[in-house]
Amino acid sequence: MPGRVSARSTSASGVTQKSTSKKSNSRRATVASAVSIPDEGPSTSLRVRICEVFRDAQKSSAGHRKLAVGLRQIQEECSYEPAAHAKRQDREEFAEDDFNVEVARCVVRLMGVKKSEAVGDRIVKFLGLFLRRASDKDATLIPEGQIEETQTLPETPSTRLISHILSILLSLLGSKEKVVRYRATQLVAHIINSLDSVDDEYYHLIRIGLSKRLRDKEPAVRVQAVLGLGRLAGNETEDDQEDPDSDHDEDANGLLKKLLEVLQNDPSAEVRRSLLLNLPLTPATLPFLLERARDVDPNIRRALYSRLLPALGDFRHLSLSMREKLLRWGLRDRDENVRKATGRLFRERWIEDCAGSSRPVDGSAAEQAAAPSLDSLLELLERIDVVNSTAGNGIATEAMKEFWIGRTDYQDAIGFDDHFWDTLTPESVFVARTFNDFCKEGEKGKFESMAEEKMPEVTKLAFFLQRYANDLVNCIRYNNVLSEGEQEEDTVEKEFVVEQLLHIAKALDYTDEIGRRKMFALLRETLAIAELPEEITKLVVDVLRGVCGGETAGEREFCGIVLEAIAEVHDTLAPDELVADNEDASFHSARSELSDNTPTKSKPRGSANTVSGDNDEVDEEKAIQEIMINMKCLHITRCMLENVEGDLQQNIHLVTMLNNLVIPAVRSHEAPIRERGLLCLGLCCLLDKALAEENLSLFLHCFTKGHEALQVSALHILCDILTTYPNLVRAESADPALRKPVCKVFSRGLKAFHAPEVQSAATTALCKLMLTSAVRDDELLKQLVTLFFDPATKDNAAVTQALSYFLPVFCHSKRENMELMSTIAAGVIHTQVNLADEMDEDEEAIGINVVGNMLVDWTDARKLVVPNAAAVSWSEAGEKEVKAVNGDVHLALADSLLERALNHGCSREERKAILTMLGKLYITSDSSVDKLQAATDLATEAIDAKIAPDATARNSLGKLHHALTRARGEVDSVRPSVENQAADQTVGENGERSDVEESKMEVDEEELLDDQDNEDL
Repeated sequence: MPGRVSARSTSASGVTQKSTSKKSNSRRATVASAVSIPDEGPSTSLRVRICEVFRDAQKSSAGHRKLAVGLRQIQEECSYEPAAHAKRQDREEFAEDDFNVEVARCVVRLMGVKKSEAVGDRIVKFLGLFLRRASDKDATLIPEGQIEETQTLPETPSTRLISHILSILLSLLGSKEKVVRYRATQLVAHIINSLDSVDDEYYHLIRIGLSKRLRDKEPAVRVQAVLGLGRLAGNETEDDQEDPDSDHDEDANGLLKKLLEVLQNDPSAEVRRSLLLNLPLTPATLPFLLERARDVDPNIRRALYSRLLPALGDFRHLSLSMREKLLRWGLRDRDENVRKATGRLFRERWIEDCAGSSRPVDGSAAEQAAAPSLDSLLELLERIDVVNSTAGNGIATEAMKEFWIGRTDYQDAIGFDDHFWDTLTPESVFVARTFNDFCKEGEKGKFESMAEEKMPEVTKLAFFLQRYANDLVNCIRYNNVLSEGEQEEDTVEKEFVVEQLLHIAKALDYTDEIGRRKMFALLRETLAIAELPEEITKLVVDVLRGVCGGETAGEREFCGIVLEAIAEVHDTLAPDELVADNEDASFHSARSELSDNTPTKSKPRGSANTVSGDNDEVDEEKAIQEIMINMKCLHITRCMLENVEGDLQQNIHLVTMLNNLVIPAVRSHEAPIRERGLLCLGLCCLLDKALAEENLSLFLHCFTKGHEALQVSALHILCDILTTYPNLVRAESADPALRKPVCKVFSRGLKAFHAPEVQSAATTALCKLMLTSAVRDDELLKQLVTLFFDPATKDNAAVTQALSYFLPVFCHSKRENMELMSTIAAGVIHTQVNLADEMDEDEEAIGINVVGNMLVDWTDARKLVVPNAAAVSWSEAGEKEVKAVNGDVHLALADSLLERALNHGCSREERKAILTMLGKLYITSDSSVDKLQAATDLATEAIDAKIAPDATARNSLGKLHHALTRARGEVDSVRPSVENQAADQTVGENGERSDVEESKMEVDEEELLDDQDNEDL
């Protein structure tokens, strides 16, 4: 990297000052052209030779090395003693200053070459190559002892040439011509990136000049500035590491801080990308570089994953959280190229780091990848913490999917023998689970044989699952005895192993009856274990549902088995005095005893004992154990209901469960039990419409009186019920007394600014219901639109994201939705104007013109996915023809806006916003004649009343009136032609009556004869 050279001679200074003076005079003479060349005198042989070199260099970059050698030879002839070279007698002798001036002369001519010209870039590359080779050649001629004594690099012909060129370029960095600024900045940046050191004085001048170009209005200039400053920042960082007490610490930190600010805030994506690839990789800059994984430009995100991270080195130097974030951001990126780059990084670079293969320093791919190794793959999964990055919204599953897709060598090399299954670890079982999922989810039949060959059969897997499940249960029971022990971590890993085995069992084929029976018995036995963790319990229920079969009989068997397991769980956890004395101890008796002894009753025995002795530890343990009984049973019930689709009333097991477990839980005074019971009741309502209609008021009450978590649950349940049974509030026969409270609940949820989770849940639920037309209410829609523009929701990303998707999709999907939006547009404008007046000065509101433009866009009938049935037809050739779009929606919007503008209560700002919207409406003659006439009358009335507050509003109103008049004129011109065509059809070519009239006359004559005959009779 360029260092600072402080030794400078007087002669060099004189040359620099002379050249600078010449350039300054020529720059002042510049008027129209980018660079003005002064009178240079007669041509010389030196000028001809140098010009020939630059002429050939701009043609192609292929011969740059040879040309650089030739130009170096000319420099040596001018700079060193003639005796050192075989001097030709026919050549004129020139000094070093003459050579520097001629080269600078060619550099000045480069300044006017536009960016689009490739010859300019070739000359820049040639100059960088020549200066680098000349500097290296001069450095070899300096005795090593001289450098060691002075600790500085003495001046050479190359350093004096560089100083002369930089003195000219630095004066051009602030030129008014953007082409000159671009070329000057480009050449300066290329020079400092090509050299190892520059003069100390010019070092600081370069830094000051390029720092000013960071604020240039041209993005291309800023790109070149950051290319140069990135090299300087890297050099200063190295100097500070070598000399921590240096006086340049503040300067280095200031430059780095400026570059990091540009990296975060520059509007040009190319500038940010250049900084991303040129900033030094230090602990201080690494977080700023890695956060570009969330950049708005996909090319920057792809450059991070395809270039920066591979060149970073061993990924194990990154923190665990950063590895997980990089994988999650990259694999879930919206751009496909970014996802592919992340997948390649994971399966090609990170796995090679774990395999220990060497790679080039520049971060490119290794010449030969390491052989597939299971140990390397296990270490890779350990490095991304597969236990924690798999649960919930983890990324490990997606990462391994990309791994199996791209590494066919690992597909063939890895096998799962008996020793593998006997010594399972979290990483190894996750490899088996992801491999099985990859084979099952791939193209049908492509990898099925591979899975059947390497994965164990159902019976063998059941034995493995039983073994590891027993180990887990024994460990949990042992930890419960010790309360606090060292087995907690082992328990987590054992839980993970069992979970992954259940995921494998969930994807197996149970056509083998022997294996199915073994797995069925194992799952039935495992589900009845009271100490089983909740996540494993859920997976056991899911697998059991698949084992029982998908038909109605299988569903009934599944429900019966689960309810029997619930009864056994109750009998295992309940104290002896709570167990029923009934000999058969059936589920019904167990549930009856539970309901009689639960805290939900008015006089429970446990609560009575607690009142009689508050300090009695035995009674307290009984109360806690009763809560545990209900919580465990309700969790199993919920897992079962999530896997049932049949009618509730047709399944006796579900009816028994509802009466003896769910309803008592909903009536409980214990908040955790009541909340779980409410979720189970909501799932039951999805299976029976009468039950849903009966308990809808209960969920509304829970939202009104409950805390935030209960309100969110109630909103989710209401959304599911109304989506399943939309006629409860949408049909004309729906009870108005039920519809009004439902709308009121959602309205209250949208106003819950103090509870962001409740507000986001209400917004998401209402958007889903309105998209499916389960709820249709203009006030709720107005509230959603107002919420979208409300500055108070800018920090609630869930609300903003949901509404950003919902509003355009809702309007552009159906004409009815667009018409509903047009009816509330005027009210939205009124609300936004009042909101802007009430806000403080430091708060920023969305511009009212932006609101108006979005409302016009949402109600534009041309953007409908399917305008209407009449607008689409098919030609005789079978081609789709779309007729002109009906503009009645914007006519209705114009009516509502004009009526609001003509109202005396309309303020000046509101009227101005409304009239501005009118000029952007789509008015066409393919609209209703009555609506065109009504809109024209309102527009005429508005013009006569002179309601426009300024010239812009008057122009918009006049534009609307002109469009309406023109549309009416087209309609009036079409109507007579249609009438004439109808008249022509009634008269033949020879003036005779048409067949229709003749037939009509014949009918009249027959009727007249019939009437006469009737009179005669």
